[in-house]
Amino acid sequence: MPEIRFQIRWSDGTQDSCYSPSLIVKEYFSPNTDYALDDFVERSRTALNIASDRVKAKYGRPCGLALGQLQEIEEKSKQYAQIPNAKVRVIGFIE
Repeated sequence: MPEIRFQIRWSDGTQDSCYSPSLIVKEYFSPNTDYALDDFVERSRTALNIASDRVKAKYGRPCGLALGQLQEIEEKSKQYAQIPNAKVRVIGFIE
């Protein structure tokens, strides 16, 4: 399966490199695009669960790295939940 990383910037300017075991994230995010915090988390949840399910279909078990990445995104997003109009920018993809 082709792996991919997507680079993001949180509302406070910090950046993270996020992992997906599938290119499915390209269907949910566009480079140089800002997403409302809740929208970003929901898109991440959908894309990374699909990616994990694809690994499960191929290898018989879900992808712990994809699910771990989702957990990190969900946890970190809580830091920005009280910021009005919090955004997350998807900077781009690293294949």
